[in-house]
Amino acid sequence: MNGLHRAAWPALGAAILFGASTPFAKQLIGAGRITSSPFLLAGLLYLGSGLGLTLVRLVRDKGWQSPGIPSHEWPWLLGAIAFGGVLGPLMLMVGLEHTTAATASLLLNLESVLTAVLAWMVFRENTDRRIVLGMVLIVIGGAVLAWPAGGTLAIGLGPWALASACLAWAIDNNLTRKVSASDALFIAGSKGLVAGSVNTALGLALGATWPHTGFLSSAMLIGFLGYGMSLVLFVLALRGLGAARTGAYFSTAPFVGAALSVVMLGEPTSAAFWVAATLMAVGVALHLTEQHVHEHEHTDLSHAHPHRHDVHHQHLHEFEWDGTEPHAHAHRHSKLKHSHVHFPDIHHQHNH
Repeated sequence: MNGLHRAAWPALGAAILFGASTPFAKQLIGAGRITSSPFLLAGLLYLGSGLGLTLVRLVRDKGWQSPGIPSHEWPWLLGAIAFGGVLGPLMLMVGLEHTTAATASLLLNLESVLTAVLAWMVFRENTDRRIVLGMVLIVIGGAVLAWPAGGTLAIGLGPWALASACLAWAIDNNLTRKVSASDALFIAGSKGLVAGSVNTALGLALGATWPHTGFLSSAMLIGFLGYGMSLVLFVLALRGLGAARTGAYFSTAPFVGAALSVVMLGEPTSAAFWVAATLMAVGVALHLTEQHVHEHEHTDLSHAHPHRHDVHHQHLHEFEWDGTEPHAHAHRHSKLKHSHVHFPDIHHQHNH
């Protein structure tokens, strides 16, 4: 397997962490320990993400350090935070209040579809039939898993709000790809703090009561792992895979949540569960075994991100280097033409 495929594992890790957060969050609600607005629960989950990642970053950097994001990338990041950290969660909460859980799970699979469509049609990310087929199988698997028992979907405000949330997150995913070379902890932490603050304020404004310490700590821990660390891995995957492929891997999260519900809560498995598992496994296998190779040209590029001195990073240092890899610093890529297996990562955003 080509080394660049290593970026698939952060994508799957993000799906596992996010999918695992669902049954744990359900346990909080199902135990009757929350009677407040869903806005407050969402706010606490996102605050756990933002505060936890910010603390990790402070410890890692031994204090506050500038994120080092280039000035031309700030509009992309602010746009991603606005769509993914504000609009998406707000529309999700509106949708959940007017939609059944099964219908919501089904409709949330739209995120990966819309992410891929925007990546291919608006941001000109390359693709091929193998990747399209893999994504379709994964999404169908999620749809089979979440399809309501009665076989019908509701229409109205709830589904439209959920579809709007998916569109907001799809825009967020593609905008985040533009800044994915920068500090993943800062990007994910910023989104968590903004989304957490907005949703918590809305929940309290709508009359929600502040929960007790046990519930608060549990919600924020779930948010840190299921939202925060998941998003960090998602950003790392965007850096190496592009938006469409990362979104496809991430759409396996509903299966992870369902599988854990079987193990943790003793929920029975069904034919739909195993059909979904098979479809998703085949879809992921198609992505993992992709061999996209052709001659391509790299233009002059300057940026900063963690890297090793591979074929794309043959540069000298303007500082004393102890040989540690990976390491991060501002560096320049000279014009280069070659051929090898690659993905639409931060170094391969060329036309075909």
